Amino acid sequence: MFYHPKLSKHLETYGIIAVVAVMMLVLALIKPDVFLSAENLSNIIKQNASLALLALGMLVVIITGGIDLSVGSTMALAMVCIALAGQAGVPWELCLLVGPLVGLAVGWINGAGLTWLTLPHPFIMTLGTLNIARGLTYLITGGAPVTGLAPETRFLGLKYWTLGLFDPPAGIPVSLVVVAVCAIGLWLFLRFTSTGRHIFAIGGNPHAARVSGVNVDRVLIIVYMICGFFAGLAGLLLVGRTGSGFPNAGIGIELDAIAAVIIGGASFFGGRGSVLGVLAGVLIMGLLRNGLNINNVSAFWQMILIGIVIIAAVYIDVLRRKAAVRA
Repeated sequence: MFYHPKLSKHLETYGIIAVVAVMMLVLALIKPDVFLSAENLSNIIKQNASLALLALGMLVVIITGGIDLSVGSTMALAMVCIALAGQAGVPWELCLLVGPLVGLAVGWINGAGLTWLTLPHPFIMTLGTLNIARGLTYLITGGAPVTGLAPETRFLGLKYWTLGLFDPPAGIPVSLVVVAVCAIGLWLFLRFTSTGRHIFAIGGNPHAARVSGVNVDRVLIIVYMICGFFAGLAGLLLVGRTGSGFPNAGIGIELDAIAAVIIGGASFFGGRGSVLGVLAGVLIMGLLRNGLNINNVSAFWQMILIGIVIIAAVYIDVLRRKAAVRA
């Protein structure tokens, strides 16, 4: 089979953008009045902003050849802690810091536990923290939603920037700005810092990275802290959008985050992935769900179709890896 690394890279980068464009064109032709409405487009952005942040964090983990199953539970724990802080009268400026700090703490536990306990795979550590974080949300809330957020705390997840040009809901969702800033920051980090290069090196060959002088344990702890930070920030957006901390929030969303990363061209084998691809993967999943919803397709069929898309994306990754090996 013909395989050219540069050609393959261009196809990965621009091919998935073309898929997004085609999906948008098809939905616009099928349901122009519904799909192209300002309210629907705004809802797509706000509904998928938290998933985008989770997927950006998951990208860093998957590049190293790892996985983080705890991001959904971490997001829920962050939401509950933010809401409890607001309910206790903590100034809203400090409430904004609670979610990311909770995420950093869980991420540090994941990274430290993985490296210090020398566990065979991050699946084990993050499966444990998935249950621990979820259990904590139920313990501290009694299973009931927590309300009492200050209006300012909801700004990031709920509000629009109109810039004097639009009236809500035709403005720019603030959550879109948050995702854009985080995506640019992560891209710069991965591309221009030594730690970013080490992350790719670990994913390519952890033994070779260690021999070449990379502090693999330190980098892995940073990686899982980054993933946790994004999960906490996702909780901040979601608690702002819903107005309360739900202990049941984010159940299963870690699978959507993993799917978005793989659909976006990252490899389960590690060593490859891009921020642009992840955002495109999130958009594909968001557009697919939105298109099925506006065409009144059953939620059960949606699960089936998304499952098929995930299997197809992983299979393409396997074929691409085999072609690279043969080349």
